[in-house]
Amino acid sequence: MNEKIALLRKYNLWDSNVSDLGYRRSEYSDKIAGYVGNRLIKVLVGQRRSGKSYILRQIAKQLVDNGAKPENTLYINRELAEFDFLKTYKDLDELVKSYRKELKPVGKVYIFIDEVQMIDGWETIVNSYSQDFVESYEIFISGSNSKMLSGELATLLSGRYVKFEIFPFSYSEYLGITQKESGRQSYTEYMNSGGLPELFMLQKQELKRNYVSALKDTVLLRNIIQRYNIRDPQLLEDIFVFLVNNASNFTSIANIVKYFKGLGRRTSYDAVSAYIGYIEDTFLVHRCNRYDIKGKDTLSGNAKFYINDLAYKNYLYPGYGYGVGYMVDNLIYLELCRAGFDVYVGSLRNKEVDFVAIKGDRVLYVQCAYILVDRQTIDREYSSLEAIDDSFEKIVVSLDEITLPSKGGIKHIQAWRLSELL
Repeated sequence: MNEKIALLRKYNLWDSNVSDLGYRRSEYSDKIAGYVGNRLIKVLVGQRRSGKSYILRQIAKQLVDNGAKPENTLYINRELAEFDFLKTYKDLDELVKSYRKELKPVGKVYIFIDEVQMIDGWETIVNSYSQDFVESYEIFISGSNSKMLSGELATLLSGRYVKFEIFPFSYSEYLGITQKESGRQSYTEYMNSGGLPELFMLQKQELKRNYVSALKDTVLLRNIIQRYNIRDPQLLEDIFVFLVNNASNFTSIANIVKYFKGLGRRTSYDAVSAYIGYIEDTFLVHRCNRYDIKGKDTLSGNAKFYINDLAYKNYLYPGYGYGVGYMVDNLIYLELCRAGFDVYVGSLRNKEVDFVAIKGDRVLYVQCAYILVDRQTIDREYSSLEAIDDSFEKIVVSLDEITLPSKGGIKHIQAWRLSELL
């Protein structure tokens, strides 16, 4: 038997072989399942170790459970060292042909390729398979770089793909995997830990810290330093540390350059700008631009950055002064993104609204707070929303044990119940 086919057998569903599929992430698999049955390429993007591989395999198993033959599914994880021979799209094409020759699948073949961006020229063969009218394919791919669908590739695959951004575990998934009850206590525990899936297989804090550190190093090294031939790796890491420790604060490239120069570090605006862009491309952090509520347009200049998972803060840089309120902001930002909103920081004359979330015709104004401890705090948190004179939804989110009554059409909701509203 072809040794490469023997390798594939290890990771595929053939011969009733079902490996560990992990915690079922139905909020993603069910959404993606709604797009099954056509020639659209299903693209999963997100940070390394955010769970894309498990979701791809869960979808494959779901297809088999719904009647597809196991031999009509082909799963390839390019990130595994065993698949290092897949260097170019020609190698991939050869492997698929070997698979077809060995298993002789009849009818549509479902191909799943993990970390596809590691195969040079992958877009050529993926596009070719998706448009093959002789041998029917349906393609599912994943990647950990946000630019994998930009520029020429977007043109090549124009109108032929649908993209899904995969985040670490949400709070509701955290409850599902830990079997804890919804409420302030479990939400606080989630906030003080993180949602990276593999954290839940580790028991000791030191093991978790080592895992998060290794993951950070791997992303910076493999996704950025090696890919872009970074000249100053230490500056790259220091910028990441700066963004983590200043999450939810307004910052700008100029301010970061000034900060490093104040420490005696030689750098430039262009270098800092490029390095931040690379970090964003890996999904480690997200940029949240300002939005002019009156003018209905984005604003250039200062922006806020949010971490893709609070584990980086909690396990790597816990000693840095970082208020609980900022951590709540970060979780709310991620929850809005998971729900499919485009998220901005609202600007209205001399006031700031924590988030303006837009999805289609729906606009949601969100103000975040840790605890609404007194009348002064309540008035402050509500005042920005009260200054908005349109009729879109307005909510205040906090960690209070009780829900406050609606005030002038502004709803109050506890952070652990936010997903119910979205």
